[in-house]
Amino acid sequence: MPMKKHPAVLTARERRRLKGYVRQFSGKRVLVVGDLMLDEFIRGAVHRISPEAPVPVVQVRAESYVPGGAGNVARNLAALGAGVVVVGVVGEDAAAERLRSDFAGHGIDVAGLLSDSGRVTSQKCRIIAEHQQVVRFDRETTGPLSGASERELLRRIPAAVDRAHAVVLSDYGKGVVTPAVVKAVLSRAKGRRLPVTVDPKPENFNLYRGVTCLTPNVHEAWAGMRRHPEPGRGALDALGRSILSGLGCASLIITRGPEGMSLFKRGGAGVIHIPTEAREVYDVTGAGDTVISVLTLGLASGASIEAAAVVANCAAGIVVGKLGTATVSSEELIKALAQ
Repeated sequence: MPMKKHPAVLTARERRRLKGYVRQFSGKRVLVVGDLMLDEFIRGAVHRISPEAPVPVVQVRAESYVPGGAGNVARNLAALGAGVVVVGVVGEDAAAERLRSDFAGHGIDVAGLLSDSGRVTSQKCRIIAEHQQVVRFDRETTGPLSGASERELLRRIPAAVDRAHAVVLSDYGKGVVTPAVVKAVLSRAKGRRLPVTVDPKPENFNLYRGVTCLTPNVHEAWAGMRRHPEPGRGALDALGRSILSGLGCASLIITRGPEGMSLFKRGGAGVIHIPTEAREVYDVTGAGDTVISVLTLGLASGASIEAAAVVANCAAGIVVGKLGTATVSSEELIKALAQ
């Protein structure tokens, strides 16, 4: 299977077509099923080393909270003008209340959000000094869902799928994306011919059989197939083909950081390499969430997987130029596609 390289320079006609898809994003409704998190950012400056230990003393100047994980996917979709419904599980704690408040403020439907007193809402706190992350600490429950919580999720999924134009499974390995949940989503979505995209967890690759598109980064792709990374395009080519054949998914996008992304399509003539659009990289936090959000909206808007991937790659180039867990707007994306 030869490696094809997508043209770095799009024609004016191609750019108009891609911008046309972006303009349709606001009319689409997307269901996000997955592991919701709250990202906390504590920012400050460092002027000295602690006398108690060889660590920097961060003088705190600002503190902020934004949804992470599946929550960041939901925020990305909402920022692009889509109607968003989230289905997931949170604890009964302050982090859950912050998530609900943020979602409500951005018009995200939380009717499918389930509270479980036996769980802790996943929260990741990053300490950032002079644009450099110093340390991160996490609070979360990573064990399996209780039987009652899983049954309630399964009860809510059919109606949520029926209201959507596409579904995203955002799997961070915190217990929400179970075999039964995946089966329920795929069965209902298949009946309505809806695209289902997956931001995968390597340990769970076998759950995603038959999805529309899988979007691992290169490290997740190797780990998901239980193989040691190998250098070179030929190895990447073989890896992508093995994932496609092994999981029976319609397409696969392996994101490769500064090297862009590689698109594999079942029955396709080759691999399409799409070079990165990033001009400056400040923070890659949440870039994968942006990719799957834009990709899914592109598919929901009628774009081919190739066209949707190009738009998603452009969006990733924008978001990595921002600090923290960030989103991109349709206006930013249209402007970037015009250049």
